[in-house]
Amino acid sequence: MTRMKMRTLISLIIIGSIISSSSTLQPITNQIHRSAALQLFNNPGSSLEETYEALRTFQVLGIETDVDLTTGTCPLILKAFQSPSSSLKDLFYALRVNQPLNCQLVLEGIASKLQAVIKESTSLLDLYYSIGSLLLIKDGASESSVGLVDADSTFQSIKALSQSDGRWRYSYSGAESSTYASGLALEALAGVVSLASSEIDESMIGTVKNDVLKLFDSLEKYDDGSFYFDERLVDADEHHNALSTTSSVVRGLTAFAAVTPGKLDLPGDKLLGLAKFFLGIGVPGSAKDLFYQIDSLAHLENNRVSIPLVVSLPATVLSLTKKDLLKVKVKVNTVLGSDAPPVTVKLVQAFSSGKKNTPVLENQELKFDPKTSVHYLDITALSIDVGKYIFVFRISLQDPEDKKIYTTGGQTHVPVFVTGFINVDSAEIAVLDNDLGSVEAKQKLDLSGQNALTLSATHLQKLRLTFQLTSPLGHSFKPHQVFLKLSHESKVEHIFVVGNSGKQFEIILDFLGLVEKFYYLSGKYEMQLTVGDAAMENSFLQALGHVELDLPEPPEKATRPPPQPMDPSSIYGPKQEIMHIFRSPEKRPPRELSLIFLGLTVVPFVGFLIGLLRLGVNLKNFPTSAIPATFSLLFHTGLAAVLSLYLLFWLKLDLFTTLKALGFLGVFLFFVGHKTLSHLASTSAKLKSA
Repeated sequence: MTRMKMRTLISLIIIGSIISSSSTLQPITNQIHRSAALQLFNNPGSSLEETYEALRTFQVLGIETDVDLTTGTCPLILKAFQSPSSSLKDLFYALRVNQPLNCQLVLEGIASKLQAVIKESTSLLDLYYSIGSLLLIKDGASESSVGLVDADSTFQSIKALSQSDGRWRYSYSGAESSTYASGLALEALAGVVSLASSEIDESMIGTVKNDVLKLFDSLEKYDDGSFYFDERLVDADEHHNALSTTSSVVRGLTAFAAVTPGKLDLPGDKLLGLAKFFLGIGVPGSAKDLFYQIDSLAHLENNRVSIPLVVSLPATVLSLTKKDLLKVKVKVNTVLGSDAPPVTVKLVQAFSSGKKNTPVLENQELKFDPKTSVHYLDITALSIDVGKYIFVFRISLQDPEDKKIYTTGGQTHVPVFVTGFINVDSAEIAVLDNDLGSVEAKQKLDLSGQNALTLSATHLQKLRLTFQLTSPLGHSFKPHQVFLKLSHESKVEHIFVVGNSGKQFEIILDFLGLVEKFYYLSGKYEMQLTVGDAAMENSFLQALGHVELDLPEPPEKATRPPPQPMDPSSIYGPKQEIMHIFRSPEKRPPRELSLIFLGLTVVPFVGFLIGLLRLGVNLKNFPTSAIPATFSLLFHTGLAAVLSLYLLFWLKLDLFTTLKALGFLGVFLFFVGHKTLSHLASTSAKLKSA
């Protein structure tokens, strides 16, 4: 790898590891979420609930698919209405999915059944699903019977489940309160207001608004300004994490605010903090979490409380070397990327990380480019140096009427890196006498070029390396990483941190005190200097040359060098080819001798045949009846097959194949042989009795 490639690699690793953790929030406008939605919702027709979540996510993200859901989903919707075992939840999601698909259902009688459930139910979930289903029927029909006659009573039934801290219970039977249930309750109350045949008592609505304010007092907060709701109920049938709980509250809050008069007086920074929470998640790893994120952002995008405006920076790395990149660019959008109303963006201050009391920039108003909808500030002439900064922005709405609709959430802190070319000067390396400190050998270094130094030292001497680092404005610069590495020819490595005092970086290696750390290994040590920082565009890993060390012999109990890891290529790589010469075959006997030996092996068989004739062997006892004769023929055929199998084993078959075939033949011979011998035994018995 060349020196330039190595510099680039070090810069990318450092910048990637540090800046990635401080990237600004971005509205949901990119292709990443769309691709994730298509991948996570790859089978949206598996259940009605998952189908609705997929359709809702696709709708918000503007995704159009060629998948025909009507064919597979409409039968599921029809089944949910016709099956007597269908739950209220099944009916609720069937109606939700039917809205975009329009499966031409007959809903006669469903509304009256739901009204009866609402009148008698004491469970929050039953009320939630029943009221939601009734509201969906009302939105898709013009029947005057779809509504709630005694809406005040239903409102009171749901309100009776609320607690003093703004949370709700699932039922009256002593259940613990739940933050997730609060969102369901608010959404159900919004449905009651929409279905009411007359206006709900304003005092009851005001009481619920006070409960919402109490609920927001329980918000949890992250260090980046994100707010979220956490579920405290641990013994519920279904666990809800922070994402699902916060999503439930946001849905309920926006639904309730949309149908009630007046406005909820909620702090704008908390609503913006909720938006930061959902945006800060990135791309969720599950389909349900993605639905919670996108659905919640869609409700925040259009609500009657306050629409949060998000500040984002297209680039958080500014370069002093490339003047065209030395502009702070700021975009102000809604959470889903829509353009914000006319706003003024001001850089309140910019201070170096860790030096909040000494700002480098203050009260700078950004200009607006209407073509790109970007606010920008050129900091070329503002004498800002390299480093990590915190930029503090404040957004102001220009139209006073917009303050009733949008919230900017006060000040926004954004981490920004300013990078540049760091000057490396006065680099030198020297070998010092250990006692007097006098310089015995000194050489200059060019840390921006090639170095191939050759030094020598004993354990009674020292090695000193010095250099200076200055920023483009001439200030001292302390990189994030400054290391000196010495590598012995046996692959044993030693790494030392190079300290600094102002601009001057210096390290002195006293070999007398390092002999044990060096394991008393004399010989050649390669020297390598590493200097890297996220703000340093010319980070480098530079080979300096080598030093020959003459160390004393190790004592008997000295620590031995640790075993070095083996090179994977030596273990798993190609092995050396093995050259093997087979010995030449032994000399065979003459052909005539082989034929004579073959003839001699046949002589015993001929003698066997002659012996049979001399003994008068005959076939008089061979069965004459059809069935016994058949078994006898099969028996002798099996014997011949066994002999043939022995011949094949000698010629080409292996032992396992031969034993397998012999096993089948053995069973066959046992059966036919038993039949044959049984017949001969019965025939012999008849002759003796006669």
